[in-house]
Amino acid sequence: MLDNEAGAAGTVTIQADERLDDLQLGGLRILQKERGFRFGMDAVLLADFARVEARDRAADFGTGTGILPLLLAGRGKGAHFDAFEIQPEMAEMAARSVALNGLTERIAVHNLPVEQAEQAVQPGSLDVIVCNPPYGVPGTTLLNPEKTLSLARHQTEAGLVEWFRTAYRLLRGKGRFNLIYPAPRMLEVMTALSCARLEPKRFRLIYPNADKPANLVLIEAMKDAKPMLHPEPPLIVYEQDGGMTAELRRIYHLTD
Repeated sequence: MLDNEAGAAGTVTIQADERLDDLQLGGLRILQKERGFRFGMDAVLLADFARVEARDRAADFGTGTGILPLLLAGRGKGAHFDAFEIQPEMAEMAARSVALNGLTERIAVHNLPVEQAEQAVQPGSLDVIVCNPPYGVPGTTLLNPEKTLSLARHQTEAGLVEWFRTAYRLLRGKGRFNLIYPAPRMLEVMTALSCARLEPKRFRLIYPNADKPANLVLIEAMKDAKPMLHPEPPLIVYEQDGGMTAELRRIYHLTD
């Protein structure tokens, strides 16, 4: 059964296996699969961390549902976004979410692998790239039987190396690359960025609570920059009683 939802760009179809969620951000909404990949807190944290100016031309590598361009646009960041998604069904759903919110002139969804992004974007034309990449490595994690979940959560054999090389070609001089990644693999990903001439400059470790080790890290790298790391204050997600910390409430735009 299909549903239709009125949006700023007209009527948008909602498939039987999809749901429509309110982003609690300026009336923005997003389509997501009932039984497939759905965005989590990591996308929200990355949207807050990324330095994206209002005038910037930006890209999202592996956009999935289109959550990062929607969150950034909702926060007044970025003049134009090119969002890349390899899965046709996910890309088509992300495009419908963009249309539903009347953002088709600001967000372009491309059903292309990141490695082929130059078919849609001129080299040296981007100010900033955001990326919430797959965390799993084939052979080290159990693949999810749901195809969209598996592709969204596991890297290809080439890992992120080609994504970083593509980012280098697409970014302007001193352009910025932002990503979120597992903290235990921070050295690995920073080394790979540096080898692609995207020098890690700013990072923020994320802790589930004050008594647990960091599980994620936010990193900003800059094209052709000199080596120099600038650590930011740690982000603690939950209080001991399980409630959100004041910092997380700020990120989610929640008020007491």
